Amino acid sequence: MQSADRYRIAILASYALALHGFEALIPAPIPWLRLGLSNIITVITLFFYGPRQALTVTMIRIVLGSLLMGTFLGPAFFLSLSGGLAGTLSMCIVMTLFPGLFGPLGISLIGAFFHNIAQLFTAYALFVRKIEAILVVLPFLAAAGTVTGAFNGIAANYLIQEIIKTGNRR
Repeated sequence: MQSADRYRIAILASYALALHGFEALIPAPIPWLRLGLSNIITVITLFFYGPRQALTVTMIRIVLGSLLMGTFLGPAFFLSLSGGLAGTLSMCIVMTLFPGLFGPLGISLIGAFFHNIAQLFTAYALFVRKIEAILVVLPFLAAAGTVTGAFNGIAANYLIQEIIKTGNRR
């Protein structure tokens, strides 16, 4: 990776961390429900720089974000890690296998779906151990994930179009 690429990834990871920190200041309607604003940066990174860089930005955001928030290696870290990796990997796979088929909105919705599934699986495997509890939460999480995934996809699409229009991709 060239030094210009490292610089871009560092800037994008900084944006993702800033959004992650900003989001922590917003009161959540339900304790575990977050908007996932940093995923806007992941989608933008994926569209402009590719899967490897998107995964790098996601991992930096998860690890540094958990260190800054004091959740490193706690339950929230493992839920964030599983959801972030599953969501980003699913977006990367779809973009690689079906280039141009989905725009930022579709890619974001795919990521949100797999993010939620991975978090529920992790919650079941590590913490809850009651499938009934997971099934009760599933419809609410799916609905919230669809709304937040759509919002993030629309925001990413807008920003991608603005970046293209202004030619400020560097």
